[in-house]
Amino acid sequence: MKLKVLMVDDHPSMIEGYKIILSYNTSGYEIETAVAYNCETAYQLLNSTKFDIVFLDYSLPPFEEQNIHNGVDLAKFIRKKEIKSKIVILTSHSESIILYDIIIATDPDGLLVKSDFSADELLIAFEKIVNGENYRSATVTHNVKELLANKVYLDDYNRKIITLLSQGIKTKSIPNYINISMSSVEKRKTQIRDYFGLKKASDEDILREAKKAGLL
Repeated sequence: MKLKVLMVDDHPSMIEGYKIILSYNTSGYEIETAVAYNCETAYQLLNSTKFDIVFLDYSLPPFEEQNIHNGVDLAKFIRKKEIKSKIVILTSHSESIILYDIIIATDPDGLLVKSDFSADELLIAFEKIVNGENYRSATVTHNVKELLANKVYLDDYNRKIITLLSQGIKTKSIPNYINISMSSVEKRKTQIRDYFGLKKASDEDILREAKKAGLL
């Protein structure tokens, strides 16, 4: 049986590695591979060709005209267009918040942290995904489980506020990124400080505690 696979990564050597690994699949699939090194090329291929599986790197050169900035945006495009491809997202990020947000935003068939998997594990993931199962690598499973245990804290806006702060966005600018008022931002920062047991704390204090908790 032939499978049409799209691999999207801005590092050609990574794609070549994935291609070699998948050629050793034990189910006898013949892999026909198309490649893209940026969001624009991937977007064009997804609009013109049907793929059984799409492997997406998280960090990619953006396609500004279509407001597609990374692999997650490409996955959202696939879901929105109801393209019936299985989606596998591969990322170097291990932060709980980012991994959880990827799952919530795209519900990928596979989500793997690159530092987790060997050639053998990628083949296991491939086999499971092809057979209709979801696959999460070890770091994804552990870190998301830890985050879900903090149900009081687990709120979309609070998570986004911490993520924005970690990206160097100032509090006064946060309403430009998420649709809440400045007063709501301040109230939510108070909730975050309370969660970490902080009283009058700076953004740096919040981020330090978030990192200690494994959230960043």
